[in-house]
Amino acid sequence: MKDNSKVVIALMAGLAAGAVLGILFAPDKGNETRDKLSESLKNLGDSIRETAANEINNLVSLKDKIVDNLKSKLEDTEEEYQDDLEHA
Repeated sequence: MKDNSKVVIALMAGLAAGAVLGILFAPDKGNETRDKLSESLKNLGDSIRETAANEINNLVSLKDKIVDNLKSKLEDTEEEYQDDLEHA
């Protein structure tokens, strides 16, 4: 995982923790506090899912680049081998 992703995840966790503490210490009724807490946790879950999806897409893209690179090198090596056989 990239350093930027770690920072974003840490920032989201810190924001969620701050929101939870703020809600818990707010002078609201219990059910209002639970509703706010539930909404904050839902938003955190959505953010985590979005970040995870982005990282998965990055990994898939990286995998595709690596596979294409390896295929290209294999084809080049095969062509060189065929040329060597023809000239031997």
